[in-house]
Amino acid sequence: MKVRHELTRHQPARESDAFHTDCPGRHVLNHVTSRWGVLILSALREGDLRFYELRDRIGGISEKMLSQNLRVLCRDGLVSREVVPDSPPRVSYGLTPLGSGLAQYTNALVEWITLHTHDIVDAQTAYDAAAGTPQK
Repeated sequence: MKVRHELTRHQPARESDAFHTDCPGRHVLNHVTSRWGVLILSALREGDLRFYELRDRIGGISEKMLSQNLRVLCRDGLVSREVVPDSPPRVSYGLTPLGSGLAQYTNALVEWITLHTHDIVDAQTAYDAAAGTPQK
């Protein structure tokens, strides 16, 4: 079943179709579906977090990668950055209404992967055994 989206007169079909090469949504898709983008959005679904709390919540992310991804997600309008003038200034990150709507889907993806990781690993093992590929 195809889902049709209404286009405004300012949105030619190619600009709202992620399957089209020139669609700006492809850039957003890359930001959101990157490993760090998914995890940042899902972590912020639990509530606003300071930078170091977010870094600690997402194991393995470097401060540089976290900073870069937060900047991109803020630019996309998905994450908000709030600076509280204190000494030193406190910076926290949260989801915008737009980001909150998206985070329910990224969170569902993370939950699905968590529930089915063993099934996927079993499938990889079976595939590798059938193909004669050494297991990692």
